[in-house]
Amino acid sequence: MNTDLMGALILLAYYLIVVALMPIMLRYWFGVPKEYIRKIHHVGYSMSIFILLHFFSTWYMAVGAAFLLVLVGYPALLLIEKTSFYQRLFVDRTKGRGELRKQLLYVQLSFALLIFIFWGLLGTSWHFITAVAVMAWGFGDAAAALVGKAIGRRKVINRYIEKAKTLEGTAAMIIAASLALFLTLIFYAGLPWLSSLLISLIAAPVCGIVELFSRKGLDTLTVPITTSLVIFPLIYLFMFLGW
Repeated sequence: MNTDLMGALILLAYYLIVVALMPIMLRYWFGVPKEYIRKIHHVGYSMSIFILLHFFSTWYMAVGAAFLLVLVGYPALLLIEKTSFYQRLFVDRTKGRGELRKQLLYVQLSFALLIFIFWGLLGTSWHFITAVAVMAWGFGDAAAALVGKAIGRRKVINRYIEKAKTLEGTAAMIIAASLALFLTLIFYAGLPWLSSLLISLIAAPVCGIVELFSRKGLDTLTVPITTSLVIFPLIYLFMFLGW
């Protein structure tokens, strides 16, 4: 219980300092563009998965901590959304505010589902898949948005695609997701470099396609969950083959 309590305090402190205060300071002191601030938030969200996986004694305590964060953060954001402070320093693209609340909910729901499947159901030997899938989403999504807005010229317009995304952004998503997958599989999961490379090259394009067709911020859910469902059988296959 003491370990789980410490984990909960570390998680709350991380979100307060790294996810909330640091982007605010970057925006206030250095005038960092809003799109960069948004993606700093996303990468900050994604890195918090390591706290959930390593500072809690059981999968259900980790899931409980994810929902505790929602119980604390959701009403806090709701309370400050109408203030000038929030409107000046936070990045919220929705007309009536609420984007950060929605993303917080989606992120923690995604984490909870992955932890339940790859730790609760399959056991601790598979819980690394949660981190691998989240890294693909966190860094891939950030690259897609930043590159797409900076140099995106060839728009992908389709009735199933929200707004006008670009081929350059999708390519950046695939490259960044591939690199994140490869490095996490090697250095965190401890897989051999060849199987890590093959898994990355197969799963990353799936990440790009899923992100391209995800709407209303749901890529926070769709990308990591789909990625996990792709890499799990591949890892199992390569382990069976002795790769």
